[in-house]
Amino acid sequence: QVPVVESGGGLVQAGGSLRLSCAPSGRDFVSYAMGWFRQAPGKERELVAAISRKDGTTYYGDSVKRRFTISRDKANNTAYLQMNDLKPEDTAVYYCAGEINPYTREYAYWGQGTQVTVSS
Repeated sequence: QVPVVESGGGLVQAGGSLRLSCAPSGRDFVSYAMGWFRQAPGKERELVAAISRKDGTTYYGDSVKRRFTISRDKANNTAYLQMNDLKPEDTAVYYCAGEINPYTREYAYWGQGTQVTVSS
């Protein structure tokens, strides 16, 4: 069984919004932070946003600042990514993962991803 399951993707027009969810499957795992990544055709996998489990500190990639918001629900260990003002360049498969080394920024516990498609 995959460690997390992403949901909430879909097809939207430019300027629209989506909220992605990252829910744990089975028992929870230990990680320092939860991160949202994306990978578009012909591009490398990109860290979109991350949130620390310790203090809630957040990180955002330059391309999504002021548009995306990452959050975490401690009660159910679910991470969210609120995406506003979506652009065609946001089109990608979005993945959720857990950070297992805060110094090297190594991630594991990957989900299978959810497709986000933004039309112009």
